[in-house]
Amino acid sequence: MVQRLTYRKRHSYATKSNQTRVVKTPGPDPLLSPYLFFSLLFPLHFRWFLRSALVVVLIRSIGLRLVLAGGKLVYQYTKKRASGPKCPVTGKKIQGIPHLRPAEYKRSRLPRNRRTVNRPYGGVLSGTAVRERIIRAFLVEEQKIVKKVLKIQKTKDKTSSK
Repeated sequence: MVQRLTYRKRHSYATKSNQTRVVKTPGPDPLLSPYLFFSLLFPLHFRWFLRSALVVVLIRSIGLRLVLAGGKLVYQYTKKRASGPKCPVTGKKIQGIPHLRPAEYKRSRLPRNRRTVNRPYGGVLSGTAVRERIIRAFLVEEQKIVKKVLKIQKTKDKTSSK
């Protein structure tokens, strides 16, 4: 019969914050368990007998197996998967920054060089958004210069026509 599992904590609804996985609890080493059995059978002055090669061969040939504690199925609670930081302009994921839960980005958990990317607006905007901003700023400055030049030419034309 299959072992039934029950939630150990939180609530019994399968929500994003209550994700679990089934894990088998660790039991004792299967090779050591026969020795434990024989050590209980023999008194202290016969313990030297347990370490002999003959006993090892006997135990393995008989195939003695003990059922000890462990080997049960239990729920293990998993953390929510982190989606990672996204650019607010383009909506793309920012490359070069690990996907962690918000609390793990704090100062003590993650060093600064892993929290940011080495460019302006490092861990906030994606590379394409930064490139667009730089190009836009450059074009705005160029437009200002063109306006200024046209204004100067206009004033020259006015003065030369008089």
